[in-house]
Amino acid sequence: MNTSRRIRCIAIDDEPPALDLLVSYIAKVPELELCYATHSPLDGFTALQRYPVDLLFIDINMPHLNGLDLLRSLAVRPKVILTTAFREYAAEAFDLDALDYLVKPYRFDRFLRAISKYQQFTGHPDVMDDKAEEVPAEPAHLYFNVNKELIKVYLSDIVYIESIKDYIRVVTDKKTFVTYQRISSAERKLSGTDLVRSHKSYIVNISKVTSKRGNKLFLGRTQLPIGRSYKNQVYELLRRKMELADATVPDAN
Repeated sequence: MNTSRRIRCIAIDDEPPALDLLVSYIAKVPELELCYATHSPLDGFTALQRYPVDLLFIDINMPHLNGLDLLRSLAVRPKVILTTAFREYAAEAFDLDALDYLVKPYRFDRFLRAISKYQQFTGHPDVMDDKAEEVPAEPAHLYFNVNKELIKVYLSDIVYIESIKDYIRVVTDKKTFVTYQRISSAERKLSGTDLVRSHKSYIVNISKVTSKRGNKLFLGRTQLPIGRSYKNQVYELLRRKMELADATVPDAN
């Protein structure tokens, strides 16, 4: 069995969708451990002084501090994979010993090839070698941008999400925070999970529902409305949850 430690990473990209995608790719590879992710190159520079990391994912064209200039400013650099929409920096990037140069938009298989270059360079075991058996899969989670920092939230901790115009309020078992994101965007990311759109203003974690009365869902003392357009998908997911619960009750005989 591979007992090597995980590859510690930092991700820096000023574009929220690009950073979200990169973070989601990192989360899919058990050997990678994300230590810090930020939209700010200045915050990223500080994080690189604070965290001893193995691998840096960094964009090039960013405000206040160009990604290449950030690399030049580091006395000690981790291995680097550049992520950018511009091809013309490739020669300059490799002069700085970048391992790879991912041109946006890039797919997950291309991302894995970049990680393989890191493995070949360092002798780290291949990420594709029995990765599911070697490292237990981490529970499903999302990252939310709160005050210019990405916060990891496990889906099982989310109670509900409320729309506030162009923002959402995320209520979890442990904390509540507001982030700039439309509820429709959150809904797409949560497709296929226990978190389902129950109203134009709400996404609810069906696993947290304690009862339903009329057109209202109750989550402990909290009650949320069920919108007419969403009731069918809410009822279907509730029905499936109840059937699963019934199937796990031991036979009294």
